[in-house]
Amino acid sequence: MYDRLLGFGDDYWIEDDSGSKVFLVDGKALRLRDTWELKDTQGRVLVDIHQKMLALRDTMVLQRGGEPLATIRRKRLSLLRNHYRVYLADGSELDVSGKILDREFAVEYDGELLAVISRRWLTVRDTYGVEVVHEDADPALLIAVAVCVIHLAEKEREE
Repeated sequence: MYDRLLGFGDDYWIEDDSGSKVFLVDGKALRLRDTWELKDTQGRVLVDIHQKMLALRDTMVLQRGGEPLATIRRKRLSLLRNHYRVYLADGSELDVSGKILDREFAVEYDGELLAVISRRWLTVRDTYGVEVVHEDADPALLIAVAVCVIHLAEKEREE
C-alpha cells in the first residue's frame, strides 16, 4: 500500500507480495466527507469507506453491499499508544494498536492476531505492508480497517 493512498480523489492499487494487483482504493473527490471504495481487480466494490458526518469523535464507517459492516473510532483513554476499536455489525470487536503514524500496528480479535501492518518490511519509503496472518480473516475488511485507522490518526495529528 502507498502512503499517498489517502490523497484527495486519487486511486491506488494494492499489490500482493508477488507484485500482482489485488485491490484498488478508489478515492472519491469533491465529497463533503472523506470517501473511498475498495474494489477488486474486476472493479466490483468490496467495501465502501466513509467518514461519519455527525459524531462526537471522528468515526469511519465501512459498508458492504449497502449494509453496515463496521464502525471505527479511537479508543477512549488510550494515552500511551494509538489504540482504535472496530465495532463489527455482528456485535464483535477488533482491537487495533501500535504506532499508527509510523505504520507499525496490529489488528486483533479476542486476543488473536489477524493482521500486522508494517513499514519495516519494505525498502521503499512510501509503502507499507499488510500481512493477513489468520487464514479465516477477511483481507478486504482488514485493508479497509488499515486505511481508516491511518486516516483517523493523521486527522487527529493535524488538529
